Amino acid sequence: MTTILVTGGTGTLGRLVVERLRAGGHEVRVLSRSARPYAVDLRKGGAGLDTAVAGVDTVVHCASSPRGGDEEAARHLIAAARRAGVRHLVYISIVGIDRVPLGYYRSKLAVERLVEESGLGWTVLRATQFHDLPAQLFQALAKPPVMLLPAGISDQPIEVAEVAERLAELAAGAPAGRVADMGGPEVRTLDSLARAYLKATGRRRPVVSLPLPGKAARAFRNGGHLTPERAVGKGTFEEYLAVRFGDGSGR
Repeated sequence: MTTILVTGGTGTLGRLVVERLRAGGHEVRVLSRSARPYAVDLRKGGAGLDTAVAGVDTVVHCASSPRGGDEEAARHLIAAARRAGVRHLVYISIVGIDRVPLGYYRSKLAVERLVEESGLGWTVLRATQFHDLPAQLFQALAKPPVMLLPAGISDQPIEVAEVAERLAELAAGAPAGRVADMGGPEVRTLDSLARAYLKATGRRRPVVSLPLPGKAARAFRNGGHLTPERAVGKGTFEEYLAVRFGDGSGR
């Protein structure tokens, strides 16, 4: 079996990718800012990164931050991968980054281009948002007595474990370029998802939808972040909520 490095290997997605790759018999190295022995800040690079990549056949790049630094991190990783003779670089991206004008999305698109132009064998998978993202959004929005939502926006959340399974499969195979997107099983209005969240957590809040201005909000209303033709996910938002919150009491 191959030696595979997973960046962001302690995160929500990365740790599940690590589990599946190890279950498949691969030797897996976990890289993050705090995971020993490969504790590396990709934004800074350095000798620790070269050590982490040495002897690696495939890199699965899951590390990412909406706070910035993704492009710099990718440049350091790609340079180290070239020096080490890495055969395959797998990158997880987001559906709609070329259609929704958000700063974080622009950064993810720039990293895609760096991967494609890296000179390495590469694979890029785009997925819709994981279930925990709308759950985190609703947790914050449910704190006031009235839950205010952006009007006219839908979402297509997907189970993170399904994306991890696909990434592990891609990492074990040959470079495939841009592969088919992965979307959750349902395109749902934010209103319906929010009401499911409130029910699962045992909260009662009136839900009010308000229009948001701006190009990004318009792109979201137009469904730029959705892929209904690739609704390949199986796990629903309600199933995620049942696992996380149980009997609806919020515990």
